[in-house]
Amino acid sequence: MDTIQSDMALGFDYSETQKMVAESAREFAETEIRPHVMEWDEAQTFPVELFKKAGQMGFMGILVPVELGGSGLGYHEYIAIIEEISKVDPSIGLSVAAHNSLCTNHILSFGNEEQKQKWIPKLATGEWLGAWGLTEHNTGSDAGGMNTTAVKEGDEWVLNGAKNFITHGKSGDIAVVIARTGEKGDSHGMTAFVIEKGTKGFSSGKKEDKLGMRASETAELVFDNCRIPDTNRLGPVGDGFIQSMKILDGGRISIGALSLGIAKGAYEAALKYSKERVQFGKPISKFQGISFKLADMATEIEASELLLHKSAFLKNQGRKVTKLSAMAKMYSSEVCVKVANEAVQIHGGYGYTKDYPVEKFYRDSKLCTIGEGTTEIQKIVIAKNILQ
Repeated sequence: MDTIQSDMALGFDYSETQKMVAESAREFAETEIRPHVMEWDEAQTFPVELFKKAGQMGFMGILVPVELGGSGLGYHEYIAIIEEISKVDPSIGLSVAAHNSLCTNHILSFGNEEQKQKWIPKLATGEWLGAWGLTEHNTGSDAGGMNTTAVKEGDEWVLNGAKNFITHGKSGDIAVVIARTGEKGDSHGMTAFVIEKGTKGFSSGKKEDKLGMRASETAELVFDNCRIPDTNRLGPVGDGFIQSMKILDGGRISIGALSLGIAKGAYEAALKYSKERVQFGKPISKFQGISFKLADMATEIEASELLLHKSAFLKNQGRKVTKLSAMAKMYSSEVCVKVANEAVQIHGGYGYTKDYPVEKFYRDSKLCTIGEGTTEIQKIVIAKNILQ
């Protein structure tokens, strides 16, 4: 009841905690990230040490209880942190989101007490970086058709196969992996496991060369007769896919927050440029063609933010958020692509150069409509929920 009252009392204003959290994320992004944005992007550098610093700031265990080494914050604060980081570099926002929402949250949500004590403090403090493996080469949206298998032999499981498009696939210290333990296509035929780096038979494969989000590492996970003890299994056998769908409900809020940060970053850059760029004797912001673009951008950003914080409100209360988080993710991600596109247009020829930040927002934005469930998958989820 306390959470409900505090959320309702909050209204549409940030609480003091949220303001403080947003400010600390803003300062972190300005001092630790901004000076290196283009350098990391050009070289596709994944700045591992940055995430140790993020851990010291409490950004790697945002939703984790204080007693397990986390920040003990809620989803409103989580959105604020991802948004502020993503306004500066969406690649880093993506990595922070994946670490928190997927790997760490999966163990936190479905691990037993012993498993949580063993792994969560290392993840929450940034000592360890987490990866999460569901997607495979031939099974993107069709996760139920996965080929990676886990076969029980005594007190051990033997994993064979590969996972694709995995954030922190090379640099991650630990991965939560969903493998098939039953029949293909059976939603109760998959199980979740935790695998530590250095485990025999567990390695990383190809690192992807991406259009955007180039400072966030994306790579394969490979399993070749990889043996892990049954104590590394998360929850009951056959629950892995069901668990994953619940994890993605919250993950969609974080990708929505990432999208919101991109949209705000691109919009703010376009607004500033439109006031400075003079054509025909006046700033281009004075022309209706440009001012109407800015009006549309600002309105759609506002709508994205409201959808996201309503999702956070429900999530904080432990209420079902499947439909709303899918709406928030779908809408925010499509808006961020549209806003980034318009920001490039407002900059004209300069928007197409690397001298201005909008070309990078444009490249980074597209992932948001694909990762953690495409726009089309979100529409399936929404339609299923409204037609029940």
